[in-house]
Amino acid sequence: MGAGDPSGRPRATHPQMLSAGRPQVKVVGLHRGRFEDVYHRLLTLSWWRFFLLWVGIYLGVNFVFAVLYWVQPGGLINARPWSFEDAFFFSVQTLGTIGYGTMSPHSTFANLLVTAEAFFSLALTAVGTGLIFARISRPTARVMFSRIAVVTPRDGVRTLMFRAANTRVNQILEAEVSISLARTVTTLEGISYRGFYALQPLRSRSPLFALSWTVMHVIDETSPLYGVDDAALLAENAELIVVISGVDETFAQRIHTRHSYLPHEIRWDRGFADILTMDEHGHRVIDYGRFHDLAPEEAQRGPSAAGLEAGAVISTNRRDT
Repeated sequence: MGAGDPSGRPRATHPQMLSAGRPQVKVVGLHRGRFEDVYHRLLTLSWWRFFLLWVGIYLGVNFVFAVLYWVQPGGLINARPWSFEDAFFFSVQTLGTIGYGTMSPHSTFANLLVTAEAFFSLALTAVGTGLIFARISRPTARVMFSRIAVVTPRDGVRTLMFRAANTRVNQILEAEVSISLARTVTTLEGISYRGFYALQPLRSRSPLFALSWTVMHVIDETSPLYGVDDAALLAENAELIVVISGVDETFAQRIHTRHSYLPHEIRWDRGFADILTMDEHGHRVIDYGRFHDLAPEEAQRGPSAAGLEAGAVISTNRRDT
């Protein structure tokens, strides 16, 4: 890894496939128009970019109509001749259907412009309202993954583990997890390709994912990770891809989230620190401050307390949950 990595191992240089939920790959040869699939792009823009874009569209529309009003002096009653300021603010009032009554159209040309702008106002308002509603109502998952995964003995067998937590602290019903190993494979003919291999979780479904879930994969003879170490994963540009999906009880809609682990984010022969404790009143306490921590090497223990299994021992009707 690079400077500052205590492990001293070289850092993988290939781009993460699922970094921030978007493929970090340069795409060439795909011809797409600048305005193709505009609706999808508007839905996936960050909020601040969406806001700036909509403000720009609003000001741009008013600027265009203000220029059209301005080119005909006397077209607006009570507007100063050749005053672009008056023309612009009259456009703002028309587009917003405000109508203070101070300025009004006087000529046929100005009335035609008011008619066109009023119609455009309806379309702009409808599209803007629909986009904002679609962005707000779209269900999203708030699942936190441990920054690292570990490979540690469990019942005498090496087991891959990582943690996931539902940070909304509500219920994700019928949660499912899938793990895939992506690595570079070379055929006997010398052709390299990106291969994907399924890693079977010890428990792939949970009826209630409420707090924390320690996902495990046993590395036995049937596992694609059998006989593999961190050096081999690094040489193969390997990546673990995790997808969790389920039904959010608040939205009553299916949600999903994904994460990935590169070779330098996997710790071998280490275990997670305990996050489940009991307070003085006998209530279970989950310490998310230690969610990403490793157990001290001299205190390696089994993973039985490494995480609370997806609400398996929690009653949703109890006040202490």
